Amino acid sequence: MSQEITEVVALLFSFVSWVMIFLSLNNPCWKESTTDGSVITTSAIYENLWMSCASDSTGIYNCRDFPSLLALPGNIQACRALMITAIVFGTFGILATLVGMKCSKIGGENYILKGKIAGIGGVSFLLQGMCSLISVSWYASNITQEFFNPDYAGTKYEIGNGLYIGWCSATLAICGGSCLVCACRLGTNEEKMPYHYQPPTKGTVYSAAPESHHSSITLSQYGRNAYV
Repeated sequence: MSQEITEVVALLFSFVSWVMIFLSLNNPCWKESTTDGSVITTSAIYENLWMSCASDSTGIYNCRDFPSLLALPGNIQACRALMITAIVFGTFGILATLVGMKCSKIGGENYILKGKIAGIGGVSFLLQGMCSLISVSWYASNITQEFFNPDYAGTKYEIGNGLYIGWCSATLAICGGSCLVCACRLGTNEEKMPYHYQPPTKGTVYSAAPESHHSSITLSQYGRNAYV
């Protein structure tokens, strides 16, 4: 696979992962109340990083935003910060990749500089994937700890659809960033063409005179007395 195709595929993966971050954040179902042990369920509760929703048996939803930022648990605030940081890294990575791609006309034709910029974009996508992966995994870990804790008296939840979208986003971002970094390293190695040194043939002396049949004199024609 050529460098240009690899960069395009990496940009496609990373852009899809960046879009999926917004889909994950807008999904109200990061966790949903469990039906384990309940014979009849009349309502369900859904939560994400920004709001809490409830639905009854008729399918009517009622959502409310969390009233205070400071009143939220520390893990929710940290997950919010990580997801916002992931969006920032993804935005910067897309811009840097568009400028640094070899097939792009933006930024001139200095391919060495463009390769470095594309490499920075790949690192940004890797950071985006790591931030979103940590946020989603941390949120899921709290859900499982409360679910399997027999002493927890509050409402128990299960993993919702929003977390799966977040995991897919993190995977695509890491794959796209890795491909982009590898493509930039491949391009750098191709641009460094080694100089092949060819030593002169041993035993032959070339004259600066015009070309003739006497222009090349072989040292083997002389005997040892020629050096005395």
